[in-house]
Amino acid sequence: MIGFCQFGAGRIGAIHAGKIASHPDARLQFVVDPDRAAAERLASRHRAAVASQAEALANPAVNAVVIASSTDSHADLVEAAARAGKAVFCEKPLDLDRSRAEACVAVVEECGVPLMVGFNRRFDPSFALLERQIRDGRIGRLELLTITSRDPAPPPIEYVRRSGGLFRDMMIHDFDLARWLLGEEPVEVVAKASCRVDPKIGKAGDIDTAMVILKTKSGSLCHINNSRRATYGYDQRVEVFGSKGMVRSDNLRPTAILRSNDATTEARDVLLHFFIERYQQSYLNELNDFIDAVLAKRKPTVGAEDGRRALLLANAAVESNRTGKTVTIK
Repeated sequence: MIGFCQFGAGRIGAIHAGKIASHPDARLQFVVDPDRAAAERLASRHRAAVASQAEALANPAVNAVVIASSTDSHADLVEAAARAGKAVFCEKPLDLDRSRAEACVAVVEECGVPLMVGFNRRFDPSFALLERQIRDGRIGRLELLTITSRDPAPPPIEYVRRSGGLFRDMMIHDFDLARWLLGEEPVEVVAKASCRVDPKIGKAGDIDTAMVILKTKSGSLCHINNSRRATYGYDQRVEVFGSKGMVRSDNLRPTAILRSNDATTEARDVLLHFFIERYQQSYLNELNDFIDAVLAKRKPTVGAEDGRRALLLANAAVESNRTGKTVTIK
């Protein structure tokens, strides 16, 4: 039985806490959050206790931590947990600053504890099957990868101000997905972005509409497009084109019903609303992988280097959009 401490009692924290509580080999021991009322609500829901950071990390009943707090707290909490000898699951990113993230990883490696970074899309059943078909050679040599990710509505402006920007907050998931599906590291990044959805986002110093092209050493190309607003729901599509064909993962809907009548030949349910609904299974699979890694004393599937590489691409996209130039990844 693995005893967990959960840092963060917000939206993503609630998802992780529920998955921990339902796992037969895990128990949620403590919830830690600056908002004590939120911590108490989440803890009571899963028969856990509320504690301070120091109390939770000093408790021998805690074997692992899940860090789902604000981004600016991630690196400090990862280091504190590692020094306390706890296995660490941390939501992306480890930090917005590359040097700080690398320093954090160095502490984890020195302490010898497992670290998993929360890139949950690798654990989505559709994307996982798509990746296996690529590796099995079903499409031949991969030539083009297209990733579409569009949110149903923009986040609150306060969130935008502290998010680190669209490339580091939203598209970073797509950068990790691209690396995984491409099977090799991108060496060139070209980014173009603008503010087309909400002028307030631009005034806050961010963008809400973006396209990025990645190129690998072998010549494979990846196109990623993001928008903070899709009026029809959470748009999550991936298409992989190769020398022998194509494989595609389409959007999910509440049901697979297709209706036809004299007015239309295709009427379907709207798309699943947002990431909580779309990626429920991936969050479960992700946590299961982390727990299995801790029990089996193996490295988690998605580790510190994956977090570093995704941040490297996000920072390159920021630079390319700022300068209008192609950025080379070394």
